Amino acid sequence: MKVIHVSAECYPAAKVGGLADVVGALPKYQTNLGYEAAVVMPYYDNKQSKSTKYTVDYTGSVTLADQAYQVQVLKVTDSLKTLGYFLYQVKIEHLLDRENVYGYDDDTERFIAFQKVVLDWMLQFKSTPNIIHCHDHHTGLIPFMLTQAVKYQSMRGVPTVFTIHNAQYQGEFSFEKLSYLPEYNLEQSGILEWDYAVNPMAAAIKACWKYTTVSPNYMNELPHASTGLDWLFDTEREKSVGILNGIDADVWNPSTDKMIAKNYNVRTVEAGKKANKAALCEKFNLDPNKPLVAFIGRLVYQKGADIMAGIFDRALDANDVNGLVLGSGDPHAEYLLNELKNKYPGRYNTFIGYDEELSHLIYSGADFLIMPSRFEPCGLNQLYALRYGTIPVVRTTGGLKDTVKDIGEKGGFGIRHEHVSVDDVALAITRANKLYNDTTEFKRIRKEIMKIDNSWENSASEYIDLYNLIAK
Repeated sequence: MKVIHVSAECYPAAKVGGLADVVGALPKYQTNLGYEAAVVMPYYDNKQSKSTKYTVDYTGSVTLADQAYQVQVLKVTDSLKTLGYFLYQVKIEHLLDRENVYGYDDDTERFIAFQKVVLDWMLQFKSTPNIIHCHDHHTGLIPFMLTQAVKYQSMRGVPTVFTIHNAQYQGEFSFEKLSYLPEYNLEQSGILEWDYAVNPMAAAIKACWKYTTVSPNYMNELPHASTGLDWLFDTEREKSVGILNGIDADVWNPSTDKMIAKNYNVRTVEAGKKANKAALCEKFNLDPNKPLVAFIGRLVYQKGADIMAGIFDRALDANDVNGLVLGSGDPHAEYLLNELKNKYPGRYNTFIGYDEELSHLIYSGADFLIMPSRFEPCGLNQLYALRYGTIPVVRTTGGLKDTVKDIGEKGGFGIRHEHVSVDDVALAITRANKLYNDTTEFKRIRKEIMKIDNSWENSASEYIDLYNLIAK
């Protein structure tokens, strides 16, 4: 079976969030199961692409209205050997080949062109893929174009799977840009429409063969999650499958991780965590003898960024703990988090921005990781934390509910709270502090969470079962 994943991000070529980690790992595990997996994504003019060797797999052009752009599909040399799957990147001159993944005024044009080139490229194949697996709204028009566009009529029978990583971002745009799409029967425009606009996510849900969410609980939440597509998710529920994300256990492995100060495993976790905590605390002027509570992520409303400073202020005032934040996003949230450094010198610090190496050190050196998310389709940070023996403190929502069991329950190993409020999260951190001071129980849980298998092994098999079901 030949499976092609289409995505705007893929680690290590380009990463903004968890989407890149998923797309960078799932195909590798599918290849390990004996399937031929490939990823096609945009070529961005970033540091990674400049140091990558390519061969040209396809050359052509793509048109948006009256504007034509020269394109190439580049194959990353030896990607099967180095990444575990075939990686292709679509280069569109003056459109996609920019440094950043998102954030441009013409993002609609960029990703429409990308999707058209992907299908044009596939038209040249001697045999069509068995499955085209699309990820998030940047690829949501592909299922529509495959079923409706005249140009791709020969590929109409290729099954499509659409994975929703975050339903809040849907890529909607005005019908004034409809001319960017290839020719199709205009009577079918209702497939594209939602709330008087073209909505790529809605179109994908309507046109794909199956759609998946990145956790079972998120699938159950979507029909009443106030994304604007609630009714559609409820109507199309029979097409949905909830498959929990995994993590790349090779990349996220404290026993081999080259980005941390000292490697460790379940047997050596006490010495390993102590060494990494010491290195982390030295870097940020914190006391290694106090419990360290950390946050890693985007400083956006979804993640509770608007109350993050209040959380740490309340928690540090009530508990003898350290706090550390790695993230960027809302400027006001960044300002408030930075201001706390003056109030709690030697007990709290921040790194505004993102640093992949530092994130690994934090997972290995922190005692607790907080994730006060308003919604969380799956969440990967709590899975990384578990792998590194760092106890997650999370809100009971989405994939966090699926993956973290509260210590108040039988077999519990994490700390959960119900509400996104300063009081509720600070109280959860107080519970974490109490657990830390129960040395025997804290050490027991730390060892137990490192044994939990959250790798892609099981989830990759579930995707393969889904592919086999619809590709018959």
